[in-house]
Amino acid sequence: NLHIILPIGISFYTFQTMSYTIDIYRGKLKPSNSFLKFATFVAFFPQLVAGPIVRAIDFLPQLERGVVIRLDGLNQGSQILVRGLLKKVVVADNLSIVVDQVYSAPHLFASSTVWIAVLAYSIQILCDFSGYTDIALGSARLINIRLPLNFNSPYRALDIQDFWRRWHMTLSRFLRDYLYIPLGGNKNGALRTHRNLFLTFL
Repeated sequence: NLHIILPIGISFYTFQTMSYTIDIYRGKLKPSNSFLKFATFVAFFPQLVAGPIVRAIDFLPQLERGVVIRLDGLNQGSQILVRGLLKKVVVADNLSIVVDQVYSAPHLFASSTVWIAVLAYSIQILCDFSGYTDIALGSARLINIRLPLNFNSPYRALDIQDFWRRWHMTLSRFLRDYLYIPLGGNKNGALRTHRNLFLTFL
């Protein structure tokens, strides 16, 4: 067995560093003249572990203007932070106790209980992930840094395409802008579109 130690949050700062490099290559962004600001962008602590994925073009200008603690930022940030903690600690963590019991031995429970556990898990995973995102957004807002919205009521989606646009929105945009569209998107017929979708999801 290989025991490989990986840095925490490796996927997020990999995505962010890729977007920084690609945007510079495309001429959309000028290289930062400060290694400290670049390092802050890559390893910004509130969103390092579970996102959202932040683009340099959105983040670095905020550092250029300077981090200023403001009353409205403290007010908004604390509200978002508390909302995230309620989702994560009160809802998701308590639902996980029930869900884990049923999922570990579903044959011991009635089918109705298993269905309830499946529904509870769908709520748990949303509150867990979006709750952490809210904690990140709120923490950043406390110091007047705005991070992009990552969830937009995904269970109110009208179809799977709408759901994909609402769930982990920053990842969807990253895959669209840096992979799907450069592959050709939906420009060259149905066969190419399906190929590009397949490669993007792969």
